[in-house]
Amino acid sequence: MGVDTTDRPFDRFGGHEFFAQLVADFYAGVAGDDVLRPMYPEADLAPAAERLRLFLEQYWGGPTTYSEQRGHPRLRMRHAPYEVDPQARDRWLLHMRAALDARELPPELDAQMWNYLYNAAYAMVNTGFLEAPR
Repeated sequence: MGVDTTDRPFDRFGGHEFFAQLVADFYAGVAGDDVLRPMYPEADLAPAAERLRLFLEQYWGGPTTYSEQRGHPRLRMRHAPYEVDPQARDRWLLHMRAALDARELPPELDAQMWNYLYNAAYAMVNTGFLEAPR
């Protein structure tokens, strides 16, 4: 008898395909963004996209591949080398909002995902004026 996974947010969002498309659309926006693109030293954004997809899948109850490959997420530590200011945060949120809108989730799931992404983006700011989330 297998494990019942129907209660996992990972599955409610749409599983691997949902996260793959969300991240692909997000990085399509980042690729042309003059604020965010310079933060990615790799010529190809595919490795960064894979890391984000694996992280989000794991965070929402999917496969634990991210931790198996990279260890504990330690998001603030991993972002520390980059100057993430409010402008970068807002651009990140702009592209993520567009990617999430393209998924056309039911309102409850959209709100759940957006709440996490919004708070995570504010938590990554490490330079500049640190305003409180609204």
